[in-house]
Parts: sequence; C-alpha cells; structure tokens
Amino acid sequence: MRPMRRVLLLVLVLLLGGPAFARAEEVYEKDVAAALSEIGKQCATLIEQKKIDWKAVAKEFGAAAKATKTDQEHYVLLVRLLARLEDGHAAVRTRERTQGIRWPAEAKGERFWSPISLCRIGKKIHVESATASAREEGILPGSEVVAVEGVPAAKWLEQRAARWRDFKGFSTDQHAFSFVCHPGLAEPEGTKLALELRDPKGVKKKASLRFKQGDFTALGPAVPPADLAGTADVRYGRLPSGHGYVHVARCPGDLPEQIDPALAAVGTAPGIVLDFRGNAGGGFDHDALMGRFVPKGETLAFAKSYASAGPHPYAGPVVVIVDGLVVSAGETASGQFKEDGRAYMIGESPTAGMSSQKTEIELPSGLFALYVSIGSNKGRFNGGKGIEGIGVAPHEIVEHDPAQLAAGVDTLIARAVALLADFPANKVPYRAR
Repeated sequence: MRPMRRVLLLVLVLLLGGPAFARAEEVYEKDVAAALSEIGKQCATLIEQKKIDWKAVAKEFGAAAKATKTDQEHYVLLVRLLARLEDGHAAVRTRERTQGIRWPAEAKGERFWSPISLCRIGKKIHVESATASAREEGILPGSEVVAVEGVPAAKWLEQRAARWRDFKGFSTDQHAFSFVCHPGLAEPEGTKLALELRDPKGVKKKASLRFKQGDFTALGPAVPPADLAGTADVRYGRLPSGHGYVHVARCPGDLPEQIDPALAAVGTAPGIVLDFRGNAGGGFDHDALMGRFVPKGETLAFAKSYASAGPHPYAGPVVVIVDGLVVSAGETASGQFKEDGRAYMIGESPTAGMSSQKTEIELPSGLFALYVSIGSNKGRFNGGKGIEGIGVAPHEIVEHDPAQLAAGVDTLIARAVALLADFPANKVPYRAR
C-alpha cells in the first residue's frame, strides 16, 4: 500500500471511530478491566456478603477478554461476567451501536416451555405438576423422578443449575433450585428426555418427556383452586373450606387497587390465603397494599406504621405462601406481611433473595452498560440484613406431600387452611378482628 493511501486510510478510521478502530485499540480488554474495577468498588458490600472471590473472577475474565474478537463475543463474555455476581437483577444493556445483539441461539436455545414442574420432598425429587400431554405419557403429579437421561434426578438438576449459572445470575441457592425445577426445565421444541419414575403407588416405570410449544405448566400454586376470578396479576375466590384465596402473580403499579375487588369478593371470609408463589415482581405503593389489611380507621404499628386504606380493608387472619420464585417487589410485598407483623408465612423455601438497589455502569467503549445491584432492599428485614442474597424466610417450611399432589391437592394451600382454622397467634403480633 502506498504511503499516501495508508495516511488517508488512517485519517478515515480516526474520523469514523467506532468498533473497528476501537477493537484495534483493545476496546474489549479495556471494557472488561473497567467493568471488573467498577463492580469491585460499587458492589463491594454484596460481593463480600455473598462471599464471591472477585480476585479470581477478575483473573478469569481479564484473561478471557484477550481472546474476544467481536461485539457478539464481548456481549457473551459480559453476560457471563455478571452471572458471577449472583445477582438476579444484573443485566448487560445494549446501546445504539449494539441494540441488535442478543444471546446466541446456539448457546441458550429457545427454552420457553416445560410440560412439568418439579419439587424437592425430603431428599427426593418429585413431579409437582404436569400438563395433560405429560400425564398421557404416565408422568403424574406426586411421582418420584428417580433419574433423567440415566442420571440420578437430584444430580441432574444440580448439573442443570450449574449450566444456567454460567450465564444467568441467581441471588440465592433457593432461587437457582426453584428456577431449574420450573422455567429452567424448558427445552427447545422437539426435545425428548428419558425419565425413570416411581409412581405414587411405588410402581417403577419409564416415560418420555416431550417438549412442544405452548405446552407448559404455569408458575404459582401446584394445584390452582377452581373458578378464580380477577386479572392476570390478581386471581381470587373462595376455597371449599369457606376461606378466601388470593393469588398475586405480579406486582404492577396498581396492585393495591387490584386487591380491592378481591377483598370485596372474599373479605367476609374467616381467613384469607394470600399466595405469592411465582410472583414476578414489579413496583407499587407498599403502604397502600398493607393498608388494605388494616381495619378501617386503625393503624398497624409493629416494625413499621401502616394506616388503613381502600374501600374494603380486611381485618381477619392471613396466611401468606411463598416459594423460591418470588422475586423483587414480590418479596417486599409478601415479606412485609411477615416482617411487619400482619400475617403468618409458609413456603417450600425462602423467597429468591433478589431485591436490591441498583445502578448502571457505562463502559468506556459505549457499546454496553452494566445494570447491577449495589445494596439490599428492606434493611429492617432478617434482623437488619435486608433481602438481597438471603430472601424472606417463612415462619414455617412446608414441603408438598406426594399423595396429596397425586390426589390433586396443593399441600401448601391445605396447610394454610389448617393454620387459619387454628391460627398461630403466638407467632404474629397482629390480633385478627
């Protein structure tokens, strides 16, 4: 190349800038170095709390950055880096020049559905719920899953969680386990998994779990009560026992207002089961929600003060149900009932532990930004430790009963009803009216 042409080309690159010139200047290494440094500073409290070896992470990803050649590879590396934060909210955010970049399909796949969900009962893995197509294959609720693809079921789930953890942040172990037992079971359409089962009667059998689009079990209760009314966010009705039942699937801004028709319908019940299982979070007025469960004209004042609110405030006993898939605002919503003295809480595990204050870190290249947690929400919870990386622990851990699942009974709802009939008043400061 002639000298003049080299000069002109250099001028053109300098004028245009962009990733091509930036890569020649090792932009990816600079981005990763900046990310490691800023995360180490801004997330120091949570890194220490979660006992993450950030020096080891820096060594691994600093070396990996040297082999990065494209914006796509850079994105993948940053996603994997954030997964090491064990932060369910952490995310790599694209910018104008990278807005079309997504996780590569060959690495993540189209995992959008699963015809079964699983649960742990003691040390064994059982089918929690199953679609009609799974039942036709002999995969019945309550059945023990002995092995998957020849691997003991507990070990198979452990291996699956490890694969997910490489690129997805989980704030706690219960968050990761609950995820792989539900949405994390999903596989691309057409996949088949060989299962070894022991049905509720103890009979061993083999079955093929087949995945197809639209065939999935929903998050939430293992056995949803029949004939519920309401919206996609809040479903409600009466249980056969006469108690009220409200499932809160999400926490939108108008959650308090969505609770009003539920309480109008079930507010005369002798007790209410408030089920948050599978709650996907959101954002809402916490005081306004709790006010719906404070007698008219009164104030609830134990750990925090709440004034009565809404047209149909409920004064009776409440049992809250949670699981490891209750995240973010779902944790603060359900958690305040326990931590602030209004209700008794049960669950298969604590909530996900994914509730935090966040910040955004811009990277030097301008290609991406990092959205990360820097502190825990609800510092008064858990004796002053907050929620992030811990979750909200129920008063009582309740595992499913295989025989009840086989009979179409949700063990946790059954336990909640029993508690409402003989309420553990010594565990809850509030005295029901």
